[in-house]
Amino acid sequence: FVSCQVEILDWETKKQLCFLDKVEPNATIREIRLMFHKLYPRWYPARQSIKLDPKGKSLRDEEILQYLPVGTTATLYFKDLGPQIGWTTVFLIEYTGPLFIYFLFYFRMTLVYGLDESFTSSPHPVVNLACICHSFHYIKRLIETVFVHRFSRGTMPLRKIVKNCLYYWGFAAWLAYYINHPLYTPPSYGKKQINFAVIMFLLCEAGNFSIHVALSDLRRNGSKTRKIPYPTKNPFTWLFFFVSCPNYTYEVGTWISFTIMTQCVPVGLFTLLCFIQMTIWAKDKHCTYLREFKDYPSHRMPIIPFLL
Repeated sequence: FVSCQVEILDWETKKQLCFLDKVEPNATIREIRLMFHKLYPRWYPARQSIKLDPKGKSLRDEEILQYLPVGTTATLYFKDLGPQIGWTTVFLIEYTGPLFIYFLFYFRMTLVYGLDESFTSSPHPVVNLACICHSFHYIKRLIETVFVHRFSRGTMPLRKIVKNCLYYWGFAAWLAYYINHPLYTPPSYGKKQINFAVIMFLLCEAGNFSIHVALSDLRRNGSKTRKIPYPTKNPFTWLFFFVSCPNYTYEVGTWISFTIMTQCVPVGLFTLLCFIQMTIWAKDKHCTYLREFKDYPSHRMPIIPFLL
């Protein structure tokens, strides 16, 4: 094999940062990142974005140099992604916050509502049920983060965690404030509405968990290669027949059921924002599947069967 030469330039200034001589043609981008890291220790591999074009997409770790549209001398562009944090740590921080923030309002802390001891508990059973469901949802997310999820990308920019925490923690406080407020009124249709919502909530949580397990099983051997997810023997995964991202479908269903259960406007607004954001994510993932797999099922929709 003829060895290659790799020139790495700054993506903005086009200044040469390094010149790697005698690089094997079958070297992966991951290996090139490691070579670059030896020369610039502060830019560890997760912090590097290596591109063929300054404004193009980052190359994946597993891509091989000789299969890229370059000659024996390859020009690549480096972008500093900034300090990174592992996805497991990100999710643990994001999901632990709402769990404990909700309790501050549920236990009617005097610093929140300024009440005396005679008003420290709610007369409405649905308030207790809402706390159980909210806590269950985030405990489930924490368990999935530690034992189920397998991440194709190991890190995210540290700066983004502040925005994410403001979103999750802020909404948890907003929802909890109104649901646990002394003036809170229970749902209009009483136990029938609450019981329906609880059943829907549990089914959606079970479905969401089933999808996460199914997606995790696609990467059981540690592979980061993307595969087409298909339904399994588990009936909750049969939603894969109709949508590309049933985990988002079930997640939205969970928050719709929580809205019905509490009949609380802030919960409804949070559910709407969740639906908008998850629809964006689902469409992106759906387009990626269509782009990467020629045999991808054409009848699937991103998030809502037959519609969206």
